[in-house]
Amino acid sequence: MNPIIKELTASQVKKDVASFKVGDGVRVHTKVREGDKERVQVFAGVVIARKGHGIHETFTVRRISYGEGVERVFPVNSPNIEKVEVEKDSEPGKARLYYLRSRTGKAAMAVKEKRFEEAKA
Repeated sequence: MNPIIKELTASQVKKDVASFKVGDGVRVHTKVREGDKERVQVFAGVVIARKGHGIHETFTVRRISYGEGVERVFPVNSPNIEKVEVEKDSEPGKARLYYLRSRTGKAAMAVKEKRFEEAKA
């Protein structure tokens, strides 16, 4: 990245980003403005991709809602994201889990989870 752009965007990059990876089950708390009110809405699902770096980094979360797959792309450094909670750790076999798009039912959310013994260490 250009050092000038990196220097200009350094103040906008979040320092306290939760450490999550592709395959993890997450709950993303986003701020929603409705008129003059503001509330927090939660989007829970599996992280299927992480792209970019610096201020341009994004991650894609997929969930199944009423039998239909729903994906949302979130900028990591967005001021509208209040927090990202990791619900379950995983061991993905790939860097992008786009193959989950073709699956239905329970298999659509099936990613190899970490064993308890490994998670403790």
